Amino acid sequence: QKTGKYIGIDCEMVGVGPGGCESVLARVSVVNYYGYTLMDTFVMPQEKVTDYRTFVSGVTPELLKGAPSFQHVQNQVAELMKDRVVVGHSLENDFKALLLDHPSIMIRDTAQYKPFRQYANGRTPGLKKLAKEILNIEIQGGEHSSVEDARVAMLLYRQHRKPWEQTME
Repeated sequence: QKTGKYIGIDCEMVGVGPGGCESVLARVSVVNYYGYTLMDTFVMPQEKVTDYRTFVSGVTPELLKGAPSFQHVQNQVAELMKDRVVVGHSLENDFKALLLDHPSIMIRDTAQYKPFRQYANGRTPGLKKLAKEILNIEIQGGEHSSVEDARVAMLLYRQHRKPWEQTME
């Protein structure tokens, strides 16, 4: 249950603005190195939601009722990230939604790790593809679970930690 040196993060977004084209944070999940959930919360968007993207995000209007403010959740996540290695998939999207940044030396992004690109013909692999090819598990059958996605990214990192860390030196 301890936080430890590594945390896995994944966010779910909803759409705001005309046609719901702009993404904002609606849920954030944080797990520790062993996949234990440290935080899993919905977030009240600051703007009016125009597309809940429920089929992907799993977010519904009911789930956001009474959710904590963006500012409150952002502060909690920033505190968890402080001085820790953050593991996730396509983390630039999560950091953008959280309006946070993190030192690149403290980021382990499964979408950016070069050896994983072999599973997508040299392009950026999806987390679902990596889970199937490397871990032999099926994820994202319907709505995404940010807890599951954070755990899968952490599992991928754990399985490849030694060679990955050698590339960071």
